[in-house]
Amino acid sequence: LEKARTASPAGEQSYFRGGSGPVLVLLHGAGDQASAWSLVAPKLLPGRTLVIPDLAGHGASEPKAGPISVPVLLAGLSAVLDEAAPQGKVTIVGNSLGAWLACLWAKEHPERVERLVLVDGGPLKHAAEGITLLPKDRAEARAAVEKLRDPGSIRVPDFVLDDVVRQAATGPLARLAATSGEMEPYVLDGKLGGLDVPVDLLWGASDQLLPLSYAETMRSELPRARLAELPRCGHVPEQECPAAFAAALGTLLAGPPPEK
Repeated sequence: LEKARTASPAGEQSYFRGGSGPVLVLLHGAGDQASAWSLVAPKLLPGRTLVIPDLAGHGASEPKAGPISVPVLLAGLSAVLDEAAPQGKVTIVGNSLGAWLACLWAKEHPERVERLVLVDGGPLKHAAEGITLLPKDRAEARAAVEKLRDPGSIRVPDFVLDDVVRQAATGPLARLAATSGEMEPYVLDGKLGGLDVPVDLLWGASDQLLPLSYAETMRSELPRARLAELPRCGHVPEQECPAAFAAALGTLLAGPPPEK
């Protein structure tokens, strides 16, 4: 993959692009960056063109400071796809926040979307009880991280938790949280019937932030959707269980999309 940059209303955007064939777009979650997909990208590249952005305000993409709003994220994504995949339809795989953005972008541009794969994320409201995503100390970070992962997975080291605490103060997740009062127009509770593109829901069964019940609600409301579970995986399966995730995603993409 080669790193590229493109201008956007949100500032200069950074993304990776490579391969040949149908375009597969990979969107990371809040507070993460394109490298979230580094363990699975090699398995997904054969026969495809991969486009993997740093979402606006994340990684090397601007804006580098200030609040990050949903319109800013969508503007950055549109600029990347206008440059990297200007013709034909794309398949978008989004994790967490990336899944929400995938739905919003597909709703605005249905003619450009072949299908969606939503990974532990979506456009519905959900209050996760007992999970602090902006921890103030190592203990809070440990409690949050362990609810995002399967109990049998390797424990996250303390030095990583300390960095989570540092990022919580001023990082992309905090900057995104600063615009939470402006997000209501971008939630799709009761409106998923208007998202008439094929949707696969690929879900870590151990996710306690957005549990399987969240995915079941989306499946019941979407016109063309099906659900596949990933046992012993949590909220970010492309990092926690990359081999199982890549295999499951490859199987979905090799087969026909969900029917109405």
